[in-house]
Amino acid sequence: MNIPGSIYCKLCKECGSRPVIAQVEDIGYVVKCSKDNSHYQTMPGLIDIEDWNRHNTITPISIDYNLSPMMAW
Repeated sequence: MNIPGSIYCKLCKECGSRPVIAQVEDIGYVVKCSKDNSHYQTMPGLIDIEDWNRHNTITPISIDYNLSPMMAW
């Protein structure tokens, strides 16, 4: 089932597609990538868009600054 555009959802960090809601037998629902089943999906149960958003946040790469030239003076 497609998630309405009025509900904020981050795109899949692996492929950039918008997530969908899928029913998992009698367990409940998952929020998952609409393109690939191997990408992240939430645990079965209630529809947890917040968990999806947390796991699809791209963290910036830490940069290792070389501060030794500044220490020479």
